[in-house]
Amino acid sequence: MKATATEELSFNDNALAGQLYGELNRNLAIIEETTGVELQVRGGLVTLKGNESEVALAASALRKLYELIRSGYPVYPRDVAYALRVLEASPRADLKDIFLDQVYITAEQKVISPKSINQKTYIDAIRQHDVVFAIGPAGTGKTYLAVAMAVAAYTNRRIKSIILARPAVEAGERLGFLPGDLAEKVNPYLRPLHDALNDLLGPGKVAQLLEEGVIEIAPLAFMRGRTLNDAFVILDEAQNSTSEQMKMFLTRLGFNSQAVITGDITQVDLPTEKKSGLIEARRILDRVKGIAFCDFSDSDVVRHPLVQKIIRAYQQTEERQRKAADGKPTRKKQSDT
Repeated sequence: MKATATEELSFNDNALAGQLYGELNRNLAIIEETTGVELQVRGGLVTLKGNESEVALAASALRKLYELIRSGYPVYPRDVAYALRVLEASPRADLKDIFLDQVYITAEQKVISPKSINQKTYIDAIRQHDVVFAIGPAGTGKTYLAVAMAVAAYTNRRIKSIILARPAVEAGERLGFLPGDLAEKVNPYLRPLHDALNDLLGPGKVAQLLEEGVIEIAPLAFMRGRTLNDAFVILDEAQNSTSEQMKMFLTRLGFNSQAVITGDITQVDLPTEKKSGLIEARRILDRVKGIAFCDFSDSDVVRHPLVQKIIRAYQQTEERQRKAADGKPTRKKQSDT
């Protein structure tokens, strides 16, 4: 049996303690549900009861979240969930180093900041390298943070244009069956990039910058033959680029430009005879100076909590299938006689 423990925490400022607990104690409820620890509150005093390791995690989260609030950071229920995930993986992590790293403030005054250690590493890599690859499952913030960094770079006048590209590869559907001309056919593939920009800048500002040519959103094939100077270039869903397309994209980079390439190598929609440009780029460029590779896992997922569980379930199923296939005896091919 696990050792049980009881710990008391005292928070001197009742107003800040109220923010820590959340509306109707929702933040505390998340800690109880996630850790299994029982929390009892009396004013600024919190008593924790439960298994020793879980009590230690919950107490650490409460202390560090309180320090975040004292620093002026508004803690919401989702922040509590992110904090618990970070501290479970890295108990000594300083939440202020992560959550207070302000990337961008949106048109609606929403602060964009990393929510995990890997996201913080990713942001720092973009600041320090001209080419960054972000590889990992959906929902880990790879594309959204890259777009936020691009918008911040433009706002601070470090670059003159933002170029967002995606391969127009069908995931079980055919472009030919979609209505409209080519632009209308590829627009669904580029919709996630529009959504990120609209969330950061507001639809009106995005429309203005698109009309002025400051922002360009286009299929990857449209990049051929260009030299991109003073630009922040993002290639999204890069696992669906071919080897030739990836080489073409990377060699478009001009002076005072940087590129971020994002993708999930477990979600390749290319025909089986085609190699993924993202997988090959990792093998070829892994040790090239000036290029950084950032890996994300299901623990970095910042969507609905069920998304993390769905990703893990699929990964476990795929792992079982691989093991079963590896252990299956192979039949010898009979020779023609």
